[in-house]
Amino acid sequence: MNSDTTQTADKYLTFFLTKEEYAVDILRVQEIKGWSQVTTIPNTPKYICGVINLRGTIVPIIDLRLRFNLPCQEYGAMTVVIVVKVLSQDAKERIMGIVVDAVSDVYDVAENEIKPPPNFGSVINTEFVRGLATVDEKMVIVLDLDRLLNSAELAIVESLSQ
Repeated sequence: MNSDTTQTADKYLTFFLTKEEYAVDILRVQEIKGWSQVTTIPNTPKYICGVINLRGTIVPIIDLRLRFNLPCQEYGAMTVVIVVKVLSQDAKERIMGIVVDAVSDVYDVAENEIKPPPNFGSVINTEFVRGLATVDEKMVIVLDLDRLLNSAELAIVESLSQ
């Protein structure tokens, strides 16, 4: 095989929401922390749980179950917050936390292994999905972190971070 045609794999952190496994580019992950109480903010969308103070930085927390219109679940000892970096439309980097049921693993996935999402039958809106990848004989939904929130929602998140 010609080394020019081989593609290096990127690392993806996988996590669960209900029984589905999702993945995000590990280079976007700042840290993983257990669930802790958040300060709720009035007049925000239901999926914005509130904010936490992370070493002096105000971090908005987004519940992916609510964002994806999945059934609610009580937060408990296994609930995890993944603190991620997202880019807004003006290319500014923002920090936000996403609430997930449990962190799973880190997988190597080459870009050419990520297939476009189908237009039907998906449990979440495909606008949030970068693609689908097969790892260890199971399907993983690769999320597009930059599309989890639109510009108006990002403006809310930005105002919470100040």
